[in-house]
Amino acid sequence: MLLKILIIGALTIGVMAAIRDGRVLRDAGLLSACNPVIVNGQPDPTFLGCTKGRLDGFPDMSNKSCHLVAVKRQQEFWRCDAPVVSSQSPKG
Repeated sequence: MLLKILIIGALTIGVMAAIRDGRVLRDAGLLSACNPVIVNGQPDPTFLGCTKGRLDGFPDMSNKSCHLVAVKRQQEFWRCDAPVVSSQSPKG
């Protein structure tokens, strides 16, 4: 009985950590994500393509000195004054 409780507790902590990290939700399409757009065969860190998340919609990159360039059905394109650090969350 105690072993079952410990296993369920460990699984619960693991799931909570995975959700807190955000990668699981982003990979499932629930959270928005931004990635550099490839220009002339190289990723351009000042030109971002952002996908819409089901829970949070499109990210607002204007607080990171970015300007909206184009909008498609499932993607927005942003031009930034400086490269956006990849460890920063798009929503924040």
